Amino acid sequence: MPTASLTYGSYLKVPELLALQQPLSDPPHHDELLFIEIHQVYELWFKLMLHELDAAVCFLDAGDLLKMAKAFRRILAIGRILVQQVDVLETMTPQDFNAFRSGLNPASGFQSAQFREIEFRCGLQGDEKAMRHLALTEDERARLDRRLHEPTLYDALKAYLARQGFDVSTHDALIATFKTIYENEESHYAIYLMLEELIDFDESIMLWRSRHVLMVERMIGMKPGTGGSLGVGYLESTLRKRFFPELWEVRTVLGAP
Repeated sequence: MPTASLTYGSYLKVPELLALQQPLSDPPHHDELLFIEIHQVYELWFKLMLHELDAAVCFLDAGDLLKMAKAFRRILAIGRILVQQVDVLETMTPQDFNAFRSGLNPASGFQSAQFREIEFRCGLQGDEKAMRHLALTEDERARLDRRLHEPTLYDALKAYLARQGFDVSTHDALIATFKTIYENEESHYAIYLMLEELIDFDESIMLWRSRHVLMVERMIGMKPGTGGSLGVGYLESTLRKRFFPELWEVRTVLGAP
């Protein structure tokens, strides 16, 4: 039972939370608080998204598509918020950002370990080379290494489909399986809905990447990123990253004999 001394603030650790925004500019620039808060909130949403993605994999492993759908309802809602938060960040002008940007070196959003975890968990494990360029704590490196060696969400999807009797042994077989499901949706309606949720999620992350690229170009143009990356040039290279590429490819062959 909760103690009588428990309060809203003590339960949520509000004093500790509000003490985490510590601008580096001296005197503190007005918009640095906005910049810090937005990125801290992103990390909190990433934490919750990872929590739900892990749950979705467990539900998929158990064959419980209803609970997986519930998890993805929340994941998709978080994805929409990630995009909407850019609107708040864009209330900052380039002049405001440049007033404190130099003090951020060599920190960069590229170094977000949790976003890398999301990528790895969903199937972009070919990006492990990025770990060589990340300033990671021992705990972050251990978490990313674990993600690299655990089955991905895409692995869980393929394993589920295989248990339902579908052939997922090769790229072409997977495309054919998706084509069968989409063109016979009434016979495989629960799976069809699940696939649409997965592509909704993939699209939401790509929309966030796109908004992020435009926001960065709006703020710094084509300058290099604070962490030494190519800035907009690097971010543009991420726009074609897709968690479930065959789910996109199958659209081309739907309706074809």
